[in-house]
Amino acid sequence: MKWSELFDKWSLSGLKVKAGFVEMDFMPNDVDKNAAWEMYVEMQTRITTQELSEEEGDEAAALKSIYSLFQLTRDVLKKYGRHSPDFSRIALFIINEEIRPFTAKWHKLSIDGKLNDLEQCKLFREELKDLQVILKAYASILEDMAGVEGLSIQKK
Repeated sequence: MKWSELFDKWSLSGLKVKAGFVEMDFMPNDVDKNAAWEMYVEMQTRITTQELSEEEGDEAAALKSIYSLFQLTRDVLKKYGRHSPDFSRIALFIINEEIRPFTAKWHKLSIDGKLNDLEQCKLFREELKDLQVILKAYASILEDMAGVEGLSIQKK
């Protein structure tokens, strides 16, 4: 299977990934699978993939949870290192190209006190929902990579 086929499977074909990357074979090894499992657990137990209704939660706490993925990803990458090339490719892409722009924007606005403004909080939640679509697909790729398909139960 090619990365492009995997991206199509999880509706990520719109991501701006270098052509060479998506045409590479997706063939996770056992180390990739272990790394994917660790990251999958983190993704499935955070706001990254869980709905945040309007009456619940706190924007600052949600931002902190999303931001914590940087250190978690670094830890998993250091632990499994160059022996997990498939995991590393997708993890680095998601962190740098999808999560970083969101956290960079909202970290600055948070420091400026914008998360105390109702309209800004509304915008944060809208943008969080957009990011969650990508992160849910990422979690599904991790699920595939870890060989544990079907563990996630999604609300209807």
